[in-house]
Amino acid sequence: MTDSFDRSKESLSNILHMEHVNLAVPDQKLATLFYVVGLQFTRDPFIMNGVDNMWVNMGRCQVHLPSRNPIAQKLRGTVGFVVPNLATLESSLADVAPYLENTSFSYTRKNDHIKATCPWGNNFKIHEPAPQYGTIDIGMPYVELDIPRGTTEKIGKFYDEIFGATVELKTIHSNECASIKTGKSQFLHFLETDSKQNQYDGHHIAIYISDFARPYEKLKERGLISMETDEYEWRFTDIIDLDTGKTLFEIEHEVRSATHPLYSRPLINRNPEQSNRGYHPGQDNFIGQI
Repeated sequence: MTDSFDRSKESLSNILHMEHVNLAVPDQKLATLFYVVGLQFTRDPFIMNGVDNMWVNMGRCQVHLPSRNPIAQKLRGTVGFVVPNLATLESSLADVAPYLENTSFSYTRKNDHIKATCPWGNNFKIHEPAPQYGTIDIGMPYVELDIPRGTTEKIGKFYDEIFGATVELKTIHSNECASIKTGKSQFLHFLETDSKQNQYDGHHIAIYISDFARPYEKLKERGLISMETDEYEWRFTDIIDLDTGKTLFEIEHEVRSATHPLYSRPLINRNPEQSNRGYHPGQDNFIGQI
């Protein structure tokens, strides 16, 4: 029997999962209105349920929203989400719009997605399920980061040689891109742009990796480990040109082992169409692929 499958498509390389993006915010109420009411995601009911931090679930992923800073953090790029229905999302964003006046909030419906901006200027692109997002019905399939011209190959080399990641150099939105596979149907896209780079403000992403030691040792040799958290986690910020040591881009990576207690933790995802009026027993939870 001839093997007709491309087995490489199912290989995750060393990066297993991109779990969350962390963006500090100054106001938990506004964050709730945007992420939970507007985008219809689910506040984690078990962890960080006080008034100074909020974890918001979307499928197997999260956005973390601590209120430790008086000024909101701003990602230099765009976060991509998948939701079951754009029409429903458009309606919920319209409902919260009056409460988010005098902020940076906005949204625009395109043919196949919605562009939304949070109250502090972070940009999101929301899609319906599609083949390019695998089986995801709700989740975070990609994060796009804006990088300077001429850096894609060097950034791709960094993730290849340091992490053993699957890297593809391609074109997205007519821009050169280093696309890093970060899990099942997940990608970190580094997109070249002419836009002026804002100063890095400390926001971060979290990834889980299989080979936990060797990337750590390679980064430590170069003096790039920025935090020794515990036995399950370390962090770094600078993505460098491996030939010259020059910093190409800054974004903190919260790097966790596959033995981390939170790895593959089941996340609650609510059915946003459920309400006290016309309540349907047994339909509180989201039913779909996450």
